[in-house]
Amino acid sequence: MANWHFWIDRGGTFTDVVAVRPDGALVTAKLLSEDPGRYDDAAVEAIRRLTGVRDGALPPADIRIGTTIATNALLERKGERVLLVTTRGFGDALTIGYQDRPDIFALHIVRPAPLAAEVLEVDERVTAAGETLVPLDLDAATAGMRAAFDRGLRSVAIVLMHGWKHRAHEAALGEAARAIGFAQVSVSHQVAPVMKLVARGDTTLVDAYLSPALDLYTARLTAALEGQSPLFMQSSGGLTDARTFRGKDALLSGPAGGIVGMAGTARAAGFDHVIGFDMGGTSTDVSLYAGQYDRRTDAVIAGTRVAVPMMRIDTVAAGGGSICAWQGGRFTVGPESAGAVPGPACYRRGGPLTVTDCNLILGKIQPEHFPRVFGAGGDQPLDRAAAEARIDAVIAASGTAMTRERAAAGFIAIAVGAMAQAIRTISVARGHDPADYVLASFGGAGGQHACLVADALGIERVMIHPLAGVLSAYGMGLADRRAVREQTLGTAIEDAASLREAHDRLAAAACAALSAQAVAADAIEASVRLRYARTDQGIEVPLGDPAAMRAAFEAAHRRQYGFVGTDALVVDLLRVEAIARAATEARFPALPVASAAPVDVAVPGGTMPLHARDGLATGAEVDGPALIVDAVSTTMVEPGWRARVDDGGSLILTRIAARPRPSADAAVDPVRLEVFAGLFMGVAEEMGAALQRSAASVNIRERLDFSCALFDAAGNLVANAPHIPVHLGSMGDSIRTVIAARTRDGRGMRAGDVYALNNPYRGGTHLPDITVIMPVFAGGDATPAFFVAARGHHADVGGITPGSMPAASTTIHDEGVILDDLLIVEDGRLREDAVRAAFASGPHPARNIDQNVADLVAQVAACARGRDGLLALASGHGADVVSAYMRHVQDHAEATARELLRDLGDGDFAYEADDGAMVRVAVRIDRADGTATIDFTGTSEQRASNFNAPFSVTRAAVLYVLRTLVDTAIPLNDGFLRPVTLVVPEGSMLNPRYPAAVVAGNVEVSQIVTDTLFGALGALAASQGTMNNLTFGDDRFQYYETIAGGAGAGPGFAGADAVQTHMTNSRLTDAEVLE
Repeated sequence: MANWHFWIDRGGTFTDVVAVRPDGALVTAKLLSEDPGRYDDAAVEAIRRLTGVRDGALPPADIRIGTTIATNALLERKGERVLLVTTRGFGDALTIGYQDRPDIFALHIVRPAPLAAEVLEVDERVTAAGETLVPLDLDAATAGMRAAFDRGLRSVAIVLMHGWKHRAHEAALGEAARAIGFAQVSVSHQVAPVMKLVARGDTTLVDAYLSPALDLYTARLTAALEGQSPLFMQSSGGLTDARTFRGKDALLSGPAGGIVGMAGTARAAGFDHVIGFDMGGTSTDVSLYAGQYDRRTDAVIAGTRVAVPMMRIDTVAAGGGSICAWQGGRFTVGPESAGAVPGPACYRRGGPLTVTDCNLILGKIQPEHFPRVFGAGGDQPLDRAAAEARIDAVIAASGTAMTRERAAAGFIAIAVGAMAQAIRTISVARGHDPADYVLASFGGAGGQHACLVADALGIERVMIHPLAGVLSAYGMGLADRRAVREQTLGTAIEDAASLREAHDRLAAAACAALSAQAVAADAIEASVRLRYARTDQGIEVPLGDPAAMRAAFEAAHRRQYGFVGTDALVVDLLRVEAIARAATEARFPALPVASAAPVDVAVPGGTMPLHARDGLATGAEVDGPALIVDAVSTTMVEPGWRARVDDGGSLILTRIAARPRPSADAAVDPVRLEVFAGLFMGVAEEMGAALQRSAASVNIRERLDFSCALFDAAGNLVANAPHIPVHLGSMGDSIRTVIAARTRDGRGMRAGDVYALNNPYRGGTHLPDITVIMPVFAGGDATPAFFVAARGHHADVGGITPGSMPAASTTIHDEGVILDDLLIVEDGRLREDAVRAAFASGPHPARNIDQNVADLVAQVAACARGRDGLLALASGHGADVVSAYMRHVQDHAEATARELLRDLGDGDFAYEADDGAMVRVAVRIDRADGTATIDFTGTSEQRASNFNAPFSVTRAAVLYVLRTLVDTAIPLNDGFLRPVTLVVPEGSMLNPRYPAAVVAGNVEVSQIVTDTLFGALGALAASQGTMNNLTFGDDRFQYYETIAGGAGAGPGFAGADAVQTHMTNSRLTDAEVLE
């Protein structure tokens, strides 16, 4: 190392720098990223300060940078004005996107601002098979682009239907744009050669929108460095030079450095299975490393879909600055943050109570060992009294008799639960057991919570590197130069010739990209994303011979989903990476020969030893409870844990005593109420993720027309993964139907049983929505302690038209096969013959029974994931405690509903449908006890058509409307309807008698019911009152879609267009996938 080395992470607030001097010594620095009164660029300023060269030429240096420039420009919508050029008829496709709304209970729908300043639709059309339907009118397209250029636009994104595969039209437009003089030309098949118009189109727009700003930044930086050529971190974890650093690859530039740093330091310490835990001020990033980088190609950043290789990083809104409050009868942590200003209460700027304040109250942060940078003069210590005053106010608002310490510990427990759930999302939900991993903690606040997070996940060891506070910067120094090339293939796994040809072509392109930077590739790595032929979700495995790839895929599939399928395997995507290895060495400061003695510091209830980290010798051990502090962070060694300094200076924390068993007290506690609500929701979300990945039909895997939920022993809804509102309020009726039937049949329910039901008169909605129900037995109980269920919209269940959504049905039997409490799994085995017989029965049997069976298997697997999650909770806390908190979360929802009802007024409303049918409602509120009667008397009698909503659908609509009127985020469960008396006359179109047709009731009348209720309450203007159903098909293929429309305006806000409303939130199938 003859020259200086600078590894820089330019974040939104601070710029962290790790530097290696020519003598090999390592130094660090931290500067504000923006300080215009003192310097123009933080990276250049840090280099000048550390080298001591204030003016003139800088010494030669290896400079590597990660930056949030692109991310901030996207968040703030401060990129280049872009012209989008696309196929005629698809000008709004990227604005519409997938039409789903991010928060199904938000009445004020806010869409992300579009990135394109102008859109030019051009005459051209190519089919999925490559047939030219409409030739490209290049002259007219060129004229349109020239006119935009003359209006001042200098960046263009070219995105044509099927352009990822059939590229001639895009290539011609790209050449024309360059000839006109556009400075930035982003062409979709070059930017992201993957199928899906929306994701590829958004990625191309992102590249055109951000690359000019990135080019400007890198040019200014290079000029300020007087000719030196820095390297930049890409989202994929590889370095590149300024010429090839593009906007699409820069969105996770800084965080990617953290993962590279985590993986490199973990390998050096002897760990190859690591979970990253990066806790900052406003949020926590979690990641996973299992011997290779965990990447994804389908992220949503700042409301924009990005389809390029990037590190898989999940973020949860829980950080040191997360606000701790008493809201709606419960303790909450986040998602709001105090930010840098005013910051936590203890920062002396009048801020709110935060996680940082709670750690201060508990003694896990010691003001005497924390920088004195607070107060008006920036020279005061943390203010413990301010934190105590804030928590006293919260306790007083709660009306509880908690001590400060108990409340503070409770808030910490809630935050830990949220962070642990984020880690479960990237691990357990994908088949990884966190107990098999080491938790690598970094970031400023990670060490205060690492042991607690590890305990919540069953992790036995925690690693904290000596540069944990600046690990993202250090990761820049450990990173390799990398060039990634990938392509959608869609070929059979056995097609070795096609794979070899594609590999060689992509490898040559990747190596050429490195050669253009004057470096040669040391290694080529290749992987494929495999999937079953009738599914969309793939699993990435190393490229190899077909047998090896199949074995790796099946092992991963069994780990994630619990089974192996029989369909043919398809190579969905090939990724090739050329790598020029880094040769980085750093010499850390020598550790002391002997450890310095700790000092005792005051904590609630006594004292605790505090050790200076730089005073601990190699091999030193510290048993908890104890604090270990350095210049930028504090590590809390919890009771039952031991910290040891390894040869590289890292702290390795190991649990040395059995974890204390959670309290067996089943009485309601406000802290545990919030923790259990999060645990229940986490299990439901894991179920939903499993179902989406493994389903066969487009309806479930692409459109997300499914819901998963947990229920108590009586079939009452406890928690749900928020997907489709019309499902959520009605699934409990299905479970109660099964409970009643199995109680009477003499056989009862048994462990290993699974049931299916779609009967609209016994808890279903319409026949395509099939609910799979699994009882969960705890211990040796003879009756179920809980239930889990997954409802999904099947593409076809028979009926008089393909897709089972007939416009002209007059009886339920016109709409398909009825499954009524069908036992589909017995003793853990699928009763496939009985299932197939059921789908083949009746006057109009199902048309694609293979797909029905495949989707049912996926639903069963999702339920098994939910069962395992509930049994894990029962094992850790006790089944009685879990059952008690299922009651408690419903009690809390009831209390919340009563408070809501006390604020509402009486109202009446009548809604006339297109066919003359009338839906009437009268809402009467009793404010004294917080109850309501919602009476649909006067509604039209059931229709001879299919515009009849089963009672379960009507009930779901009422539940949805009431939930949308609650401002705080609370779980949706059956407790919410306890204060409501629902009157729905039997035989009306909202509670029809068998055998009335109901298919439109689920998708049309449900929307009318919501608009009627909002009208009676004066809460919202009517939305479109329909789901705009489109269905077509034949005996071989069935397709069904609900198409978005307009959302109504509300008090103080306008409505929204082209978005799903109210009782549906299904996604739009991508146009290229459809074709």
